[in-house]
Amino acid sequence: MCGIIGFSGNLDATEVLLNGLSELEYRGYDSAGIAFFQNETIKTIKTTGKVSNLIEKVASIADKQTTCGIGHTRWATHGGVSDTNCHPHTFGNVTLIHNGIIENYHEIEKEFAKSGKHPVSQTDSEIAAMLINDLYEGDAYEAIKKATTILDGAYAFCILFKDQPGVIYAIRNGSPLVACQAEQGSIIASDMVALIKYSKDYFVLPEHHIAKLDGQSIEVTTLEGNQMEPKMLHVDWDITSAKKGGFAHFMLKEIHEQPTALHNTIVPRIKNGKLDFKEDGIDDDVFTGINRVIIVGCGTAMHAGLIGKVMFEKLLRIPVTVEIASEFRYNNPILDKNTLVITISQSGETADTLAALRLSKEAGCKTLSIVNVKGSSIARESDYVFYTHAGPEIAVASTKAYTVQLSSIYMIAFKFAHIRGMIDEETYASYLKQLQEVTTAVETTIGYDKKIEEISNCLTSAEDLFFIGRGLDYALSCEGSIKLKEISYIHSEAYAAGELKHGTLSLVTDQVPVIALATQEHVYAKMISNIREVRARGAMVILITNGEMPVDDDLCTHHIILPKTDDQFAPFTAAVVLQLIAYYTSVHRGLNVDQPRNLAKSVTVE
Repeated sequence: MCGIIGFSGNLDATEVLLNGLSELEYRGYDSAGIAFFQNETIKTIKTTGKVSNLIEKVASIADKQTTCGIGHTRWATHGGVSDTNCHPHTFGNVTLIHNGIIENYHEIEKEFAKSGKHPVSQTDSEIAAMLINDLYEGDAYEAIKKATTILDGAYAFCILFKDQPGVIYAIRNGSPLVACQAEQGSIIASDMVALIKYSKDYFVLPEHHIAKLDGQSIEVTTLEGNQMEPKMLHVDWDITSAKKGGFAHFMLKEIHEQPTALHNTIVPRIKNGKLDFKEDGIDDDVFTGINRVIIVGCGTAMHAGLIGKVMFEKLLRIPVTVEIASEFRYNNPILDKNTLVITISQSGETADTLAALRLSKEAGCKTLSIVNVKGSSIARESDYVFYTHAGPEIAVASTKAYTVQLSSIYMIAFKFAHIRGMIDEETYASYLKQLQEVTTAVETTIGYDKKIEEISNCLTSAEDLFFIGRGLDYALSCEGSIKLKEISYIHSEAYAAGELKHGTLSLVTDQVPVIALATQEHVYAKMISNIREVRARGAMVILITNGEMPVDDDLCTHHIILPKTDDQFAPFTAAVVLQLIAYYTSVHRGLNVDQPRNLAKSVTVE
């Protein structure tokens, strides 16, 4: 989940690297460092803390002019947060940065110890540098190729060899790398946000291929030594999309971008009053012969899948399961050709989700992936891809990516049900009309931010908090809970409201906050009974309803009334409220909203 960048060209490399690391910092912010060629040697500057600390340290050094170097911002896996464990790592001729996990590093380390060679750090990454250096006899390709036969795990490397000034080598297995050739030079990074200042045209470095970058070109070679032309891609957003744009935090900006993201994801796919997935390359026969759906994801993506389960089973009347990607392939799942596996990932690089996709394909399942990043690993390997159009999402806590994932699931469910004859034309048209109207409802809900900011004040000193709901509201409660806990550090749990009396009520005491979602009319009376159960134990209740519903004055402390939509579309507006509650609670607690402790944006390791 670290961020890496390399540049060789006609600009000051330190400036390019530091700017790029600032854009990539959402991928890890435990420490940062750069290494660059200077006076026939490689100079390294690194420090714990954020990229701003590194910028200050680099500014204090007088002699740092260079046109080629590599940079890294770290999310710690192996070894604690210390200057020693910062990247880049140097051993002999090799200086290296790494994103991923080397699973057999300890075995390699023990072999080096037999010959008296020991790492300085506690990282798996330095072991990789030691290995490549040990294999290097002047031919970088050969050393890297041999190293790949020994290293087990996921990795994206950018490598400098001391005797090859101006040149960067890169290779990846699992972890992402994208590259572009611009007028200013050659650049490679973990994410397009670090490249877009220089070019909107880029390519994804294929796995198990070696890229050689110098100031004039990028050469991509297979491990067998054959040169290849990578497939070029184009982004349709600009650098301003990756900036705060006057908002206090990226998360708040991305909450406000949801109407646009939903419009861009929904509207182009509705033609002549019907859903059309032809531009996605998804024909109607994808949905034929399917008797079961499995939805796989991690964290927020998995929570979108929980909403999907309710919608699919309601409309299609076939069994749907939602699986946590990190557990899926270790549980020996039952898979066959009549199963549609839907994987959901914002980045398209989530390691566990990618592994689940590969297992599903091996078993002969049809695979359809909902992703936000063109050319990502999951997008390339899935049979079918349904792209969301959220643009870059920088805050660790996902907001707009979640709601466009929901919109994608709804569209797939509606299309699937229509093809199978489970909904008539009138119902189909009504669903699509209401889905398009969600954009306006979400925009209206964002306008509640001042009220929600005020309500969130009462959560500032909370140590524990509970979300309760039924049906779609329970699925959404899971997302609301993770959103709050990951950025406010308040212990939070989501429960199906009917389960309260089966154990959870013992945790509800005087003034414990309970956020109650009651947007589903068919279980509204049951929810009111459950809310009274927590009120009887002294809970401080924040109630969220879908439009005006009958609410007694003593039922809650605070009441948030969503713009009225059909119940099945209430998750869109309710999600915005939960996002704003999490955001303002974190702000009131004086925390770093965009970069919560111990977390990073794109989980590219298992």
